[in-house]
Amino acid sequence: MMSSAKFWDKIAEKYSKQPIADEAAYEKKLQATREYFQPDMEVLEFGCGTGSTAILHAAYVKHIRAIDISSKMIEIAQKKADAENIKNITFEQLTIDELSVSDCTYDMVLGLSILHLLENKEEVISKVHRILKPGGIFVTSTACLADSMKWFKLIAPIGNFLGLIPLVKVFTTKELEYSFTNSGFVIDYQWQPSKGKAVFIVAKKAE
Repeated sequence: MMSSAKFWDKIAEKYSKQPIADEAAYEKKLQATREYFQPDMEVLEFGCGTGSTAILHAAYVKHIRAIDISSKMIEIAQKKADAENIKNITFEQLTIDELSVSDCTYDMVLGLSILHLLENKEEVISKVHRILKPGGIFVTSTACLADSMKWFKLIAPIGNFLGLIPLVKVFTTKELEYSFTNSGFVIDYQWQPSKGKAVFIVAKKAE
């Protein structure tokens, strides 16, 4: 199967030039996230892509550590931050599995359009819970394809093998919710623009 890093490196330039598919939904998610920000926050974003969301959020927090599996994505993200003279984002080519930090390190973690692209979703959610401070926030936006496209589970491995799509896991919204609550999170906010769209969740670690 084609590795995720190789796939995203290959499409990084094209990906960086694509317009946002649903601008109104994206803006609502940005605003909902900012309601949880504090100026002194240390934030981690994993699966940051070309850095667009981190750059838009940077002014509201102390520092963002933004990581991604693709070195090409990180290269583009750094150039964008440099062009806007943004100094409080650290971009790194790194996966959430490779990340090594102490427990209770971050005030907030962002995992946007990424949980359905992971082989080990439950392990990652549990790790995020561990590295968040008490009361910390985990913000996600996730495609729950089994709600409307159960058949995709059959073709996804073929598409990945041929290099046409990255690894994609197919699960329901209810299964995603359970992954959060089973790891110790309480879902504080949940929104979906319409059926078939990504599910936006803000989950909180107990104080």
